[in-house]
Amino acid sequence: MKKLINAVEDVVKEQLEGMAVAHPDMLKVHYDPNFVVRADAPVKGKVALVSGGGSGHEPMHGGFVGLGMLDGACPGEVFTSPTPDQMYECAKAVDGGAGVLFLVKNYTGDVMNFEMAAEMAAAEGIEVQSILIDDDVAVKDSTWTAGRRGVGTTVLAEKIVGGAAEAGYNLEQCADLCRKVNQYGRSIGIALTSCIVPAAGNPTFDLGEDELEFGIGIHGEPGRERLKMMTADEIGEMMTKAVLDDQAYTRTVREWNNDSGAWVDVELTDNPLQSGDQVIAFVNSMGGTPVAELYAIYRKMAEVCAAYGVTIVRNLIGPYITSLEMQGCSITLLKADDEILKFWDAPVNTPGLR
Repeated sequence: MKKLINAVEDVVKEQLEGMAVAHPDMLKVHYDPNFVVRADAPVKGKVALVSGGGSGHEPMHGGFVGLGMLDGACPGEVFTSPTPDQMYECAKAVDGGAGVLFLVKNYTGDVMNFEMAAEMAAAEGIEVQSILIDDDVAVKDSTWTAGRRGVGTTVLAEKIVGGAAEAGYNLEQCADLCRKVNQYGRSIGIALTSCIVPAAGNPTFDLGEDELEFGIGIHGEPGRERLKMMTADEIGEMMTKAVLDDQAYTRTVREWNNDSGAWVDVELTDNPLQSGDQVIAFVNSMGGTPVAELYAIYRKMAEVCAAYGVTIVRNLIGPYITSLEMQGCSITLLKADDEILKFWDAPVNTPGLR
């Protein structure tokens, strides 16, 4: 294992210390428990957005703290969910009186701990809402997930809902928009190599030199199938068609009801993309794949979208939700309406996206 680290047990703490030194104008870092907040938090009268998850996916989430995106982020240890006390303390630190919205990727630990934090915050009189991101079309159930995993749409939701919060949306409006973004977004990923978690010191999984994993999770969870290596065009076409051909998806999620002070079940259905839709296209590096190769994937994605009658109107290309040094990429297509485009185009100033 070759990594730019000192002691394994200090990896996350020292990364946070580096962020604090690099971006004092954008964010503040708190320790014990660890969380990151925007430098001007709390912003009075504005809905505060909080997300989080295991470290190792940078710049998500701490790199997206700042104007136009998140108010706070909670980093766990590498590939490990943050704890409820991190989320609770972060929520208190960013609450400006208009409520706190938790954006939660669908992984069992994240879901359980954010639910506990929401209950703790509500008990303190903080108005809170929690929206689940579950956009990975690869598999329904996975290693750490019941239902679809939360992946690339998370970044897009943080940008779009962050813009809405800056514009004055209230908590209910922010939650409604976040839910819509999640339902409009679909993602899938591939891996060419494994990654190495520092505490483990060995590859998370074995993948032959002539193999790829189609439908990989961002922690190295198994995908749909293991295939022989292909060309960029073949990979780009396979991934794009997997997203465009995905059918309606119905499931039941839990959301917090501030009036009753309890969780309620909500049934949601994501309708498939269709000819005539406009989309935001996101091609993301898993960490070890260079941007030049992402453009080869984007080239084929645009071609396939056009053949399906789907028009790309905005894009994002680069390493924004990584898996340490894993080689591979993910793609996300998000159906875009006027509201979504308005806030996608809104000003943003964070370490990871400006």
